[in-house]
Amino acid sequence: MDFTQLIDRRSALQIGSLGLLGVGLPQFLQLQSTQAEAPGEVPPESKIRSCIFIFYYGGPSHIDTFDMKPDAPPEVRGEFKSIATSVPGLRICEYLPHTARIMHKVALVRSMHHSLQPHNEAGYITLTGRDPVAGQRLEGKPRDSFPCIGASLSYAWQDQPILVPHALLPFVMMHHQEYPAQFAGFLGERFQPLVVEGDPEKLTFSASLPHLREGLTRKRLYGQDQLRRKLNSEATWPGNAPSMDVFYQRAFDLLASDTVREALDIRQETDATRNRYGYGPAVEPFQGKNSINRPGYAYANNLRGLNLLMARRMVEAGVPFINVNDYLTQGMNWDTHWNNFRDHKEHLLPAADQGFAALIEDLDERGLLDTTLIVAVGEFGRSPRINKDAGRDHWPDCYTAVLAGGGIKGGYVYGASDKLGAFVDGDLVTPADLAATVFDRFGVDPATKIHDASGRPYRLSEGQPVRELFS
Repeated sequence: MDFTQLIDRRSALQIGSLGLLGVGLPQFLQLQSTQAEAPGEVPPESKIRSCIFIFYYGGPSHIDTFDMKPDAPPEVRGEFKSIATSVPGLRICEYLPHTARIMHKVALVRSMHHSLQPHNEAGYITLTGRDPVAGQRLEGKPRDSFPCIGASLSYAWQDQPILVPHALLPFVMMHHQEYPAQFAGFLGERFQPLVVEGDPEKLTFSASLPHLREGLTRKRLYGQDQLRRKLNSEATWPGNAPSMDVFYQRAFDLLASDTVREALDIRQETDATRNRYGYGPAVEPFQGKNSINRPGYAYANNLRGLNLLMARRMVEAGVPFINVNDYLTQGMNWDTHWNNFRDHKEHLLPAADQGFAALIEDLDERGLLDTTLIVAVGEFGRSPRINKDAGRDHWPDCYTAVLAGGGIKGGYVYGASDKLGAFVDGDLVTPADLAATVFDRFGVDPATKIHDASGRPYRLSEGQPVRELFS
């Protein structure tokens, strides 16, 4: 029987009401009826309430930031000097002075490793914690893709009354097409992130939230919701067809609540707070290889700080998982095959450093740092040897992840690289382990099963939590 033939009077009324909210039958028909399989034991109590996952697209140079090699040959150690931090004996790059000041609140994983060199494949494993399946398309929104970490958490929390489980900002990353690892993949539309788009020129963020159509008041909508609830108590879906209540209630709750809408209004923050995160006068347009000049492009670096300020507001609004894409197109990202030192010094590290430190201090001052885990990482590091263009190339064999908050051991260094920063020299950590660590801190067992469209079971993560990072 065609699925649409199962729609009864109750369902039709629900679809009509959803249409008023911008959610129609096509979106509903995309709902995946996946079911969880108990991993065999109750997950431990959640240690955190929120996680901000900062993805540095392109891969920052670990050797020029948090794993410097001052005793290596010049063609490896590069141009930068190290500086002392708030942790005795722990030194980092001279162009990270703000972070150096708060290193006692930061932990480093210097032994990150995987084997994928292209951006799409490496980004995929970073954002999902899973290796791509052979033959899988790694652009656009393939329905067979593994879900991103946030979507997997949304799935695990599907029975919890969470308004927005997962937000992504300041836009969907593009590399020819959309990165697939930003979405829910085979888990289906129900678990897609709320995309929050940022405009650094207008100082605004926006999201595709439900809205009232012209002529529809909240009072009238409330009456329709009461009718829906009455029908729910008197009728059920035939057979095993999935209920529309999940979609309807999510849309109605978003519409009825001003919490998320208010969180999006970053203009409520004072000038002093925005400036603290790095928003200020326009910087000079970037003139590097593949760069462009267009109106507003001079404000690109400002978006780095505003993204993190918005992430803090999302935490305060009760959003548990926030993806922050540090991805500024056309020469402003971390893919420094050319002029690695100039780009890190002038265009990348200053803004990233200021915003990252401001986020940690701001959360701490608001009493939110202990319950908010911050993970900052690229899809790989950069090659130990400097190339002929004064750049460094892709290097997944060994790189660094930076963590803060969420109960981490401040000033702690986990794992190590060899004397050139080329290979792991103890306590190897994979992106799967990093994903498992996030799940574990939320009290979600990485062994929890999810199923693709054909019913094949998979663990949320094949990795192991790195519990040594936490007190």
